[in-house]
This record gives sequence, structure tokens and C-alpha cells, in this order.
Amino acid sequence: MSGRPELSPLTPRAAQIASAARELLEEEGRDALTMRALADRLGIRAPSLYKHFPDKAAVEAALIEQGLAEMGAVLHAALEGTAPSEAADGTGAIGAVLRAYRAAALARPRLYRLTTSGPLARERLAPGLEEWSGTPFFLAAGEPYLAQALWSFAHGMVILELDGRYPDGSDLDRTWAEGARAFAARRT
Repeated sequence: MSGRPELSPLTPRAAQIASAARELLEEEGRDALTMRALADRLGIRAPSLYKHFPDKAAVEAALIEQGLAEMGAVLHAALEGTAPSEAADGTGAIGAVLRAYRAAALARPRLYRLTTSGPLARERLAPGLEEWSGTPFFLAAGEPYLAQALWSFAHGMVILELDGRYPDGSDLDRTWAEGARAFAARRT
């Protein structure tokens, strides 16, 4: 798949609302992302938001699109110039994708959670965006089921790390590296 699909078009005002929603999400979490709180942040009445977004789910869909687009861009960039067998640690493209995924998820944990948890209203997303954002896992793994397993490993590791579920003293860098080595060995 070539370039990133275009995100769903937003008017300038809708883009401003989405930006405020993202700030609210990152500062206070998903539960704080309500139409009333969003309107308060923008200094308007909540009914005014419905001129631009039909419901809260539409606001969340705009944020999920941003999350998918940003993650996809990071992962595609991680693959540029990385051959499957090249990398200092011997994990090649798989290691590059895993390192980029972890860094991006940990940098924006609340957007990451919104983007990857719960049911996904695919019909509200830009066509092809979800596939494009996940394509680097396939390109790194070379096989669709291995790619799904690789993403599942990465997602599970990130969630456990965000939730502080690993025992004190765990060397998570090493755990990630071991996972990358295991998947890279499976690919060859």
C-alpha cells in the first residue's frame, strides 16, 4: 500500500474542536472527554458542537483517525531503509517496528488507548486507513498471521507497561528485545 489515505475531511471549526478534544483526552483521559467538557474548554455551549459532529462517537472517530495516521507514519518511517536482516541487534524490520510502536504508544498513552481499545467503528474511519497503519507489521513479518501475532505482542506489551503490571525490577527493554528476536527468528 502506498501513501497514507486521506483522513476524513474536517471543516476548520471541526478541526479546532478535534484539537481541543485531543488536548482534553491527553490531559484528563477518555472518561473526561464529554461533549459538555469539550464545549466548556472551547467556551461555547454543548449544542453548538453538534453543528460540527453528530455525536461524541464522531469526535472519537476523528481522534482515532489521527492516532492511526500518526502510528502508521511512525511505523512506515521505521521501515524505511531497514532490510529484514539488517539491524545492530539482528532483529531487522521487526525490531524497528517494535521499537517505533512502543515509543509512539508510550509518548501518547491516552490517544493510544482510545485508538486501540474497545470496538472499532470502522465505518466512521477513512477508507484504507486502518490497513495502511498496520501494513508495516505485515511488511516486517512477511506473513499475515505472523503480522497479527506481532501486533498482538506489541499491543499487549504496551498495555501491560502502561498499566504498570510488570514486577518491579523488570527489564522491559530486554523483554521487548527478546520478543523481537523471537519474531525475527520465526520470520527467517
